[in-house]
Formats: sequence, structure tokens, C-alpha cells
Amino acid sequence: MSRKKSNSGLRFQPAGGNRSTQIPVGKKQRLVIERLAGDGRGIAFFEGRTWFVSGALAGEEVEARVLAARGKVVEARLERVFQASAERREAPCRHYDRCGGCNLQHLPHEGQLALKQRLLAEQLQRVAGLQPEEWAAPLSGPEFGYRRRARVAVRWDAKARQLDVGFRAEASQDIVAIDDCPVLVQPLQNIFRHLPTVLRSLSKPQALGHVELFSGTAEALLVRHVAALPADDLARLDAFCREAGAQLWLQGEGEPAPVDAAAKLGFTLEPWGLELAWRPGDFVQVNAQVNTLMIQQALAWLAPQGDERVLDLFCGLGNFALPLARQAREVVAVEGVQAMVERAEANASSNNVHNARFFQADLSQPLAGAEWVAEGFSAVLLDPPRDGAYEVVQGIARLGAKRLVYVSCNPATLARDAQVLVGQGYRLKRAGILDMFPQTAHVEAMALFEAG
Repeated sequence: MSRKKSNSGLRFQPAGGNRSTQIPVGKKQRLVIERLAGDGRGIAFFEGRTWFVSGALAGEEVEARVLAARGKVVEARLERVFQASAERREAPCRHYDRCGGCNLQHLPHEGQLALKQRLLAEQLQRVAGLQPEEWAAPLSGPEFGYRRRARVAVRWDAKARQLDVGFRAEASQDIVAIDDCPVLVQPLQNIFRHLPTVLRSLSKPQALGHVELFSGTAEALLVRHVAALPADDLARLDAFCREAGAQLWLQGEGEPAPVDAAAKLGFTLEPWGLELAWRPGDFVQVNAQVNTLMIQQALAWLAPQGDERVLDLFCGLGNFALPLARQAREVVAVEGVQAMVERAEANASSNNVHNARFFQADLSQPLAGAEWVAEGFSAVLLDPPRDGAYEVVQGIARLGAKRLVYVSCNPATLARDAQVLVGQGYRLKRAGILDMFPQTAHVEAMALFEAG
């Protein structure tokens, strides 16, 4: 059957009506910033859209340039300040306007601490309806020269025939060419200053994947390569590291390995007379000073006694477990990755710590059935990743622990898990922030829970 062609000229719109006009990338807009978001960006509202403006402070009138727009949300970067906040300062780093690494340098350090404290308090209240009985003072160290490891972006530009070396730009895959970084510890600043020159001198720079820098008991440079490096390039890298007093590590398809098989890399926990070995790829806290303060506070809050058995969950290399073992009768330390368990055991042995036992377990599942659970614990310490420890805390009261210290790198999951703990009869006794990443909006926190 034939259909009669319509000449009505009607045009049908999709269900939902007119689509709002999308804002083009690069457009500049004058805005008034009302408050700061959880990631440190300024929030403004204009013509029905919410703008997130990096580099802006609450109360400022600014011009912002659009980086991306999706529906009613616009991501932008500060271009000009018409009316500045009284808190604003000149960013100390000359790369601040282009580098995507440190997004709070325009805010003095005290203001950064206050922002992080507020964000933690808001998450606890909004998610769990909680506030601690006592707020602890922020744990903080130097605001610059603190970072003991860093990943350096490296990319071969085939069209320009040049190697880009530096850090990623904000909201972009572009690499900002940088040869100095004031948040690195001084030994790494010295290496980083000359690193782009030596990498660009290689005959096959397109073989490079990325580069990582480490500082501890020794300095180290890890070169990740996606193809075999020519002998001359290896010799040039080795000579550079020898001159800089650093170890050279390489990583192809397998695990990272030092060029000198005898090379050892570690970090010290001086208050406890400990030295922990680690390898590139292992997790270690980037801020040595705040790490030490964090362990001291955790031990003070947990207050393990000489006759007590303590559980350390997500133990990693033994960062908390070995100091805990200096005070408790026994420490049971649990980690999800078997290789990390083996490294932690080796660290305990090399430090003559014999009252710590290490086990592998899937900590995304409830604790049940393991032989080390049956005896129970007087106290528990948790240091989970960003996802938190939701499954683990579900039945943690059954372990019999009277005190629990939760170290968090994500206030949202800390608040969620705190609600579960309070539901099991624990009280949120104390909480505070750990300023592990100055110049950024990243919030780490510690909370003490007590039974009853």
C-alpha cells in the first residue's frame, strides 16, 4: 500500500523539548564565585548552569575560560580577577597557570587547611549525620619540598619530532614542559631540573613510556619503556644517574628492576628505628614528614598496650604494623596483594620484628573464617584505599575491639563507613585532617572510634 507524501512542513522535536545551546570550549564568561567545591574549585551559577572554576576563590568576581561543558555543568579555568578575595596570594610556582598538579597555590596554607577541615566536617555531617566529640588539630608539615615520589609525563611528538617532558595540564592530555617543581623534595628537584635534557638527548626517545622519581634511603629514577632501549641510550641514562647520585631502574613488560642488581631502595621511620624496603610500583605515602606524624598520632589514639593483640588492615609494606609491634603484644597485619604481604614480612624480618604476622585476604569481602580472626583483637587500625572499607567494617564489632583508628584518603567513604561503625555501637570520639598533599584539595583524615 502506498503512503501519501506529507507536505505539511511540520518538523518534529525530540521528546523533552528544546536542547539548551552548548557552551563552546574557550568561551570567556564573567562570574561571581559563591563558594568552593570539594575539589577546591570555585562554584558560580549563571543562566541556569553551574560553573566550576579552578583558580577562583569564594567571593571573587572573575573572568573564566571554558574547558568543557556537559549539560548544565561547565568546567572552566580562571583567566582574570576583577575583584579578589582578601585571602588570595600570588602562586609561588611559576608553572601554576598551566600545570594541572597543584590547584590551590593561590590560597595561603592556613586557608588550605581550613578548607580541608570544612570538607571533612561536611562529609561526616551530610553522609552520616555525625560530628566527632573532639576535633584534632590538622597534622601538617612544610607546604613545599615535601613530595618524595612523582610520575613525569613523557610523550614523543612525531609531527614536531620532539619529546614532551613535564606534567599534565589541567583537564587535558597536553604535557606542560616543566623543568622545576617546588613541591618535590630537594634531591628530586636537582634531578628533575636536568631530566628533560637527558631524555631529549636519547637516540630513540619514542621508546619511552613514562618516568618516575623516588627519594628515600636513596634516590631513584625509573624509566618505563615500551620498546627496547638502544645500548647507547642505556649508557647515557646510567651516566646521568651516576652523576646525580641516583639508582637507575627499568621497566619493560615485567616488574621494575634496578640496573645494579645490588641496589636497595627504602625509607626510614626514625622514631621507631625502622627501615622499610620498597620497590617502584609499591604504595608509599608521598609525604615523609606527615607520614611520621600520622603514625605517631595513630599510635597515640589507638594506645596499644603491651598485653594487647592489634589488627592492621590494608597493611601494605608494614608502615603502621611495624611501629605498632613496638608497643603491642602481637600485631596481625592483612593485605590484599600477596607480593605486598611478602615484602612486609621481609621488612619485619630485616628489622628484627618478631611479633607481627602477615596474611593475604580479599578485603573487599567481610572478615570471616580466617584463622587469625578467631582470637579477637583489642584494637583495630584500618588504612584502606579510596573505595574505603565498607565490607570489612560490616561485622567488625564481632572482633571485640574497643578502639578503632580509621585512616582515610577519601572523606566520603570514611563518612559512609563511620555510619556503619556507629550502627554497631561505636562512638566517633575524635577526627582530624592529615595534610599529606599541600597545595592541592586532596583531603586525608584520621578518625578514632570507641566502643560503648
